[in-house]
Amino acid sequence: QLQLVESGGGLVQAGGSLRLSCAASGRTFSSATMGWFRQAPGKEREFVAASSWSGAPTYYVGSVKGRFTISRDNAKNTVSLQMNSLKVEDTAVYYCAARRLRGEVRTGSLYDYWGQGTQVTVSS
Repeated sequence: QLQLVESGGGLVQAGGSLRLSCAASGRTFSSATMGWFRQAPGKEREFVAASSWSGAPTYYVGSVKGRFTISRDNAKNTVSLQMNSLKVEDTAVYYCAARRLRGEVRTGSLYDYWGQGTQVTVSS
């Protein structure tokens, strides 16, 4: 069992940066695939980034490659998403998720645990 709590969302101007953090409680964090997803108003949930249990490899949706970086600290049970050069279209609720099994990382329905989400708003 894992409980996930996100933090770090907020309001930022386009071009700015935010760092999201996800704190996990539970013994299985270090073996879990960790992912970030987002959902904008009126849109479906979208995969953003994922990290394998060891921290590498990492995976990104094309629209955030080169701007976002996912990282994890298994000793601290945390996973972070550094978001740079933010765009208005990055505005969404961002969710941290954990998957017990390895393999496919981009499909949200395969993840077992979810956080409550944190709002990111990018203004023009």
